Amino acid sequence: MQSEKSRIEQNTSDVNKGRQDFESHGASGQIRPQHSKHHAISRVLDGIAIYATLKLAAFVNSVAWESQYDLAGLLALLMFSFFAEYNEVYYSWRGSRLHKEALRLVFSWLCVTAALVAIAFFTKESEDFSRRVIGTWFILAPSAMVLLYAGARLWLALFGQSRRTFAVVGANKLGQRLEQSLAEMPWMRFRFVGYFDDREVSTDSKWRLPDSEVSICGGLDELYRDAKAGRVDVIYIALPMRAEKRIKQLIAKLADTTVSVIIVPDFFVFDLLHARWTTIQGIPAVSVYDSPHLLLDGFEKRMEDIILGSAILVVIAIPMLFISIGVKLTSRGPIFFKQRRYGVHGEEIEVWKFRSMTVCEDGDHVLQATKNDPRVTRFGAFLRRTSLDELPQFLNVLRGTMSIVGPRPHAIAHNEYYRQQIQGYMLRHKVKPGITGLAQIKGYRGETETMDKMAGRIRYDLDYIRYWSLWLDLKIIFVTIFKGFVSQRAY
Repeated sequence: MQSEKSRIEQNTSDVNKGRQDFESHGASGQIRPQHSKHHAISRVLDGIAIYATLKLAAFVNSVAWESQYDLAGLLALLMFSFFAEYNEVYYSWRGSRLHKEALRLVFSWLCVTAALVAIAFFTKESEDFSRRVIGTWFILAPSAMVLLYAGARLWLALFGQSRRTFAVVGANKLGQRLEQSLAEMPWMRFRFVGYFDDREVSTDSKWRLPDSEVSICGGLDELYRDAKAGRVDVIYIALPMRAEKRIKQLIAKLADTTVSVIIVPDFFVFDLLHARWTTIQGIPAVSVYDSPHLLLDGFEKRMEDIILGSAILVVIAIPMLFISIGVKLTSRGPIFFKQRRYGVHGEEIEVWKFRSMTVCEDGDHVLQATKNDPRVTRFGAFLRRTSLDELPQFLNVLRGTMSIVGPRPHAIAHNEYYRQQIQGYMLRHKVKPGITGLAQIKGYRGETETMDKMAGRIRYDLDYIRYWSLWLDLKIIFVTIFKGFVSQRAY
C-alpha cells in the first residue's frame, strides 16, 4: 500500500514537472524565418532557368555547345545568387506585387550581364562566344524567371492551399493597412471576415477608427465564439503594443481553438529611420534608428566616394587652382576656410571650403550668411552662389570625414541650437555629411531664415537615410550637376 502511494506521488511529481517544463519551454520558444524552404526552391528554379536558357539560346542559334558556355553559365549562376540576394529578390516571397519582384529580378540580371561583359572584355575571351547566343540568352533568362514567378502565383491562386478566412483584431490604421495588403494578394486565397474590436472610438485614429471607416463584426468575445465555431481560420492581432495584457488574455483564450494567430506589432508608431528586422538566436529584434551604411553597404558607400571623388578631383584640379588665385588676389586672408562641424555619430570634423568672407567664424555663435551680407566678398559671393566654394570638400571625402552625398554639415553652434528645436535633428548624423544631398536638390539650399525651412531640410535629410541606395546617390549627383550648384538663395 505504501509502495502504491509512493508510486502515485512520484507520477504526480513527474506530471507537474512535465507541465512546468512545457510552460517554461513554451514561454521562451523560438521564432524561425517563414518560407525559408520556398526561398531555397526559388533559388534552385532560377538557377535552372539561367542554365537552361543558355542551352536553349545555343540550340536555336545552331551553335555547338563548348566548355566556355559551361563556365559562363556557372559564373552567371554564382553572380545572380549574389545580386538577387543583394536586391532582395527572395526577401518578400508572396509579399509584394509581381511587377516589383520582376523589376528586382531584371535589375539583378542586368548586374550579372554587366559583370559578365566586363570579365569577357578584360580577359579578352569575348571572341570565343557567339554574340547571337549571348544576346538571346540575356533576353531569355530574365523572361523565363519572370514567367516562373508569375506561373507560381497563378498555380497558388488556382491549386494552392484551400481558401481560408481571416479576421483582424484592431480597428485602427495598422489593421486597415494589413487588410488592404492581403486583399492585393489574391494568390494567398484569403477571404476577409471583418474587424473585431471592443474599444471605444478614439479621437486619435491610430488607436480606433470610427465606424464610418471600418465595419466592426464584434468584440473579442464574439471573435472567440467565431474562432471556436470554425468560422475564422487566421486571426491577425493588430492592437497597439501598450495592450500587452489584453493580447495575452486573447491568445490564452484562443489556445482553446484551432485558429492560427499572428501578431502584427505596430512599430509604425515610431518615426523609423532605416529600420531593420532581425533575430538574435531566435529572439526578434527591430532597430528603430539605424544607419544604412553598415558592413557591405558601408564598404559600397566608401568605394563610391573614393572612385567618384578621385575622378572629380582630377577634373576640378585646374579650376581649384584658378579659384585659389582669385581668393588670394581679391581679399586678405587664407585661401581655405576650415570650420569645425559634426560628422557621423556627432564626432567633430574639420570641413574645408574656399574662403568667401572677410571673417573666419568658428565659435559658439556663428551667423548664417544673409542677402547682401557685408562679410561676403565680391568674389566670394560668386563662389557661394555657384557652390564653387565647396570644392575643397572633395579632399574631406577622400579623407573619409565626408561623403559626396549626404546631409549638409552645419556649424557646431547651429547644431547645438537646432537639436533643441527640431525633433530628430541629430539623427541626420547617422551617416557622413555630404557635399550635396536630397534636401539640396529639393530646393533647401542656402539660408534657412525660418524654423519651417530648417525643418523641411531635416525632413529630406532623414528621408535620404531612410531610403538610401547607391542609385539614390547617383540620382542626386546627376540632378546636382544640372540644378544643385547655382542658387539665388545661396548668399
